[in-house]
Amino acid sequence: MHDFVLREIENCNMESELNRIGFDSSYIHRAVDKFNYKNIKIYSLTTAQANILKQTAISLGADCATHREVITGKAEVSNCILTGSISQLAKIADKLQYQPFGLKDLAEKLRKIKFDSPLLPKIVGILNITDNSFSDGGLYNDFEKAKEHIIEMINDGADIIDMGAESTKPYSASVDAKVQIEKLLPLIDFAKDKIILSIDTRSAEVARECIKAGAKIINDVSGLDYDNEMVNVAAKYNVPIIIQHSKGTPENMQDNPHYDDVIEEIFMSLNDKIKFARSKGVENIIVDAGIGFGKSREDNFEIIGRAGEFKSLGYPVMLGISRKSFLGSEDNEERDIYTTAINALLCERGVDYIRVHNVKMHKTLIDLMKMFMIK
Repeated sequence: MHDFVLREIENCNMESELNRIGFDSSYIHRAVDKFNYKNIKIYSLTTAQANILKQTAISLGADCATHREVITGKAEVSNCILTGSISQLAKIADKLQYQPFGLKDLAEKLRKIKFDSPLLPKIVGILNITDNSFSDGGLYNDFEKAKEHIIEMINDGADIIDMGAESTKPYSASVDAKVQIEKLLPLIDFAKDKIILSIDTRSAEVARECIKAGAKIINDVSGLDYDNEMVNVAAKYNVPIIIQHSKGTPENMQDNPHYDDVIEEIFMSLNDKIKFARSKGVENIIVDAGIGFGKSREDNFEIIGRAGEFKSLGYPVMLGISRKSFLGSEDNEERDIYTTAINALLCERGVDYIRVHNVKMHKTLIDLMKMFMIK
């Protein structure tokens, strides 16, 4: 009897696995897509759309799960889960191109989903120039100390520095825009020619003055909810804006936050905010699921474990878990270790930006992670 040996392959580099078994090298670049499978949830299809999608998928050896009443016509709409290899999904899109009921638009959406291997994330160093930041309150509130820390983060390998003069930790109060501007502008003038600067603020006035002074990115933790003018500032100056999900405000966001489906609710909220921003002329968007902003500890870990799903929004993803209380320690050095370990998982999930306090440790992490990407 033949002694069969089986091994499940979890190596994301399927090209190298095919090479190892002696597969035809001239066809590998196309064959790879046949071995990588995806599950895609599609929302609110009509009965006709869902039936056509399911039959198209089955005809190509893939599958599509629908509401059980789609086949009877009793369900007016159905969410669907489409599953198949990347190659099969491409063929499904090709067939949908010629189907009625607006399925041509669905075909275009399927084609836009990025299935390639993720690149390693950019490191966003945090600079809090406040007296009440949750992890380093007052440490860099002095101008000279803030400058020293900027140089330190640059030398340690930061790609971007995100600076803010208003703490948005739970139960913190807002800071007047003029106070923020007075603190931020001198630091922008000092650092703008040294590194890309992001401004962590909910205030359109602060964002506008900082962009005019040389900052390049707006980071709005309220996701455009706090100040109605923020979207217009981003559109006028044509700068990237980080749209974060936050349930409530810092004053109340941790008062027993609850979700029926945390990932779906955050995903759809961000989707709505993207549509709104685009309607106002904003194209350059980064999304952030908002770890710790109106989420329980369990919610935070659910977001981390499924962070890659937010890539389906079609925009770069940022996450900031650095030193946050859900990590469970009161010591910053310990929290940095836990932060780095979890950010290693986020690297694998394709997150584009990681927002961190300890830049040096994360630069080492990125350098180590590169070893897994060598072909």
